[in-house]
Amino acid sequence: MHTLLFEHALLPDGWAESVAVTVDAHGDILRVQADQDPASGEGITGIALPGVPNLHAHAHQRAMAGLAERSGSGQDSFWTWRSLMYHTLARLQPDQLQAIAAQVYVEMLKAGYTSVAEFQYLHHDVTGRPYADPAEMSLRTLAAANEAGIGMTCLPVLYRYGGFGEQPANPGQARFLNDADGYLSIVEAARSAAANDPNTTVGVAPHSLRAVGMPLLEAVLSSTQEGPVHIHIAEQVLEVETCLAWSGRRPVAWLYQQIEVDERWCLVHATHMSHDEMAAVVASGAVVGLCPTTEANLGDGVFDALPFLERGGRFGIGSDSNISISPAEELRWLEYGQRLRHQGRNVLAGGPRRSTGRSLLEQVWAGGARACARPIGRILPGCRADFIVLDQDHISLHGLSGDAALDSWIFAGNHNPVRDVYVGGRAVVRNGVHPAESEIELRFRKVLDELRVPNPGGVTA
Repeated sequence: MHTLLFEHALLPDGWAESVAVTVDAHGDILRVQADQDPASGEGITGIALPGVPNLHAHAHQRAMAGLAERSGSGQDSFWTWRSLMYHTLARLQPDQLQAIAAQVYVEMLKAGYTSVAEFQYLHHDVTGRPYADPAEMSLRTLAAANEAGIGMTCLPVLYRYGGFGEQPANPGQARFLNDADGYLSIVEAARSAAANDPNTTVGVAPHSLRAVGMPLLEAVLSSTQEGPVHIHIAEQVLEVETCLAWSGRRPVAWLYQQIEVDERWCLVHATHMSHDEMAAVVASGAVVGLCPTTEANLGDGVFDALPFLERGGRFGIGSDSNISISPAEELRWLEYGQRLRHQGRNVLAGGPRRSTGRSLLEQVWAGGARACARPIGRILPGCRADFIVLDQDHISLHGLSGDAALDSWIFAGNHNPVRDVYVGGRAVVRNGVHPAESEIELRFRKVLDELRVPNPGGVTA
């Protein structure tokens, strides 16, 4: 047990000074006391906040970040980007995945994310055969999370088909595919590996409605009664149109017609929902997982957040393809997208005379905690001791405190004022430095050299 004394901290009921946070041996918050004697704990200057949950990430895609920005012979889209991603995955080995994931997770910690929901669909070897341990690749991401010290919601992905109506998968998807028994064995292995780790939770993740059939999904859900359930849905217009042609319903409406969706669920992207679909999501308690930088990069569209929030909807943010690893940038893109859509300012502030930055953070703390199924996102007894500390001496925060500092962090410039990061009460970043970052970066560079060879189309991947 130890006590951290934060100079300034944002608690559930507002800003407080000289906040003593006592952390137990398991990394949970035991007590929170404001206005304490400066000698009552390890003194930490700056602004302490709950760490930000990252509710959706594909670690492996960090290896191709920035490499899909050359136009093709026709109109580019998510589907042309996907072909380059599959080319990268065709060669990826377990040790390479672990090296990439460790780099990603260190970058996340330094940016202010203290936990990640890893949506991991690369299961088999390069021929599509299971490894000796079928959970090899998911266990590699768990190992990388332990190396970096980040909290994790491990989400092995269920993938079986290549399109709506149980169409055959294409060759580029061979490494993803499982039946119910094969998939459940991976989930069980991940749960066994994480059983004694308070920083890790395991859930299930049907990839998308086009990649799973309803009998398969029902079989998996009936065998996994606990833990979060994440799914990609309504990400692209073509996906919506194809689902309508196949089922007569839009994707979210069709899912809700088939399955009882509840608070366990995170609907990733959900970019193209009708207002009726929004109402159904709100009523179910499901969280929408928004990834604005990736959604913009892929040309998916802009989620209409204002009517969703006005109905009482919950959302969190994710770095998804990891082209950018910054909660501040995700939130900035989210708000700016709404400003462009609704032609106004401070659209997501949540009411008059409210800080937009704080309102956004409060949403992603709550939504991210629910989606990750972990007690995070609040500095409160019983929650995990996951904190970030903003440096008030940083030029971007000069002379600022409280909500004004939050607004400046998110909306003013591209500097990173995150100085210290704690996960489970343990410092994993001090003064902007992770203790293992040099070694992890060297491994990552080696993997990039191994992977970046020309593909048949001439694009380096």
